[in-house]
Amino acid sequence: MELLLALSLVLALSYAFSCLIRSLLQRRDQCCYMIAYECYKPPEETKLSTDSCAQIVLRNKNLGLDEFRFLLKTIVSSGIGEETYCPKNVMEGREETPTLVDALAEMDEVIFATLDDLFAKTSSFASPSEIDILVVNVSLFSPAPSLTSRIVNRYKMRENVMSFNLSGMGCSASIVAIDLVQHLFKSHKNANAIVVSTESFGPNWYCGKEKSMMLSNCLFRSGGCSMLFSNNRSLKPKSILKLKTLVRTHLGADDEAYQCCIQLEDDKGHHGFRLTKKLTKAAAKALKLNLRVLVPKILPLREILRYFIVNLKNKGNKSSGQSGIDPVPIGLNFKTGAEHFCIHPGGRAVIDGVGMSLGLSEYDLEPSRMALHRFGNTSAGGFWYVLGYMEAKKRLKKGDRILMMSFGAGFKCNNCLWEVTRDLGDVNVWKDSIDQYPPKTLVNPFMEKYSWINDEYLGFVRIEH
Repeated sequence: MELLLALSLVLALSYAFSCLIRSLLQRRDQCCYMIAYECYKPPEETKLSTDSCAQIVLRNKNLGLDEFRFLLKTIVSSGIGEETYCPKNVMEGREETPTLVDALAEMDEVIFATLDDLFAKTSSFASPSEIDILVVNVSLFSPAPSLTSRIVNRYKMRENVMSFNLSGMGCSASIVAIDLVQHLFKSHKNANAIVVSTESFGPNWYCGKEKSMMLSNCLFRSGGCSMLFSNNRSLKPKSILKLKTLVRTHLGADDEAYQCCIQLEDDKGHHGFRLTKKLTKAAAKALKLNLRVLVPKILPLREILRYFIVNLKNKGNKSSGQSGIDPVPIGLNFKTGAEHFCIHPGGRAVIDGVGMSLGLSEYDLEPSRMALHRFGNTSAGGFWYVLGYMEAKKRLKKGDRILMMSFGAGFKCNNCLWEVTRDLGDVNVWKDSIDQYPPKTLVNPFMEKYSWINDEYLGFVRIEH
């Protein structure tokens, strides 16, 4: 009897041990490495200087002096500089009559340019025929055949490649796509995945006069990025980042949040993208809910305990009536969980708001501010210009952690933490301008050059056009 019990115990322990080993091995295979990425740098002829920006604004026949003044103020305070890029059809004065050819050409230029460079960089271990998963995210354009099909056709990928075309996901679509990839990696061993993130701005340029819809023209610019991921552990030495954790939050059930960032037509039939004043409130709520889940995953236990102890003391002081003023809230120190912060460069207000909420320094916010100034809001591709800035400045060392934070239509807040797997120092898309950053002042001279414009001049311009 004792022998039988001993044998049963040994078998139970063996089973438990084998389950543990199997669980650990499964976890090993669920890694998600970022091997390489390539950001798009548009041609020089599409650079949106102050003067070319003014020409685009002034030829909008729907604008009066009040709308022009609004645009003037918005552009000056946007945090965007004079070297961002604009779709070709807009630069050529065809923003009111975009065609399908224009839309496809814009996508082909961004997608194929970045993929050509990416495949050239990784040709020795990840050619197009070795790609198992392909994800493309473009929110405002979804042709048939899909954009993923155009890529499969161009690079003659395998017939069993798993392709996914994501639309309508907004500025945080990159993280949505990466989340999809990491889930697919759980059931596909030694797989390679491509993610392409960009946006179709040319056919979606707003030509009306509603102020909340004019904001998109001031903020959004041409850009995009293609990335290669893998869960093949043999490629770890070639990787640059490892995904540690990812948390997604969706407030679509809240009508106010759902409508604060939405594509529609104005009362004159001009289609565009409306950004309302409720966006800030929705972003704050989404960020708060996201951090509730994210914080325990990325911050050390000692920091979380410190936070609770300090706040309990503050509550005790408040209830004891020692002071009639609420104590200043002491926030979590996010720098105990990440050395670098990659905030989506959606606008100056977004960067300022997240920086204030997390208690970040100007050094922490510099990469996002500079990406916004140099390239503008490139929607889902914006993260990677921020990452490129950090890399070009040689800030990223092996073992460093990068916290990426994004917001998008829906309303969504998607955040993730990466670990740098080797020292990085490629100058990438920033190679022609990194030495000029950060500038002493982030000034756009639009106000200085065009604040004199009046109704008489606007009327003259209308006649000329």
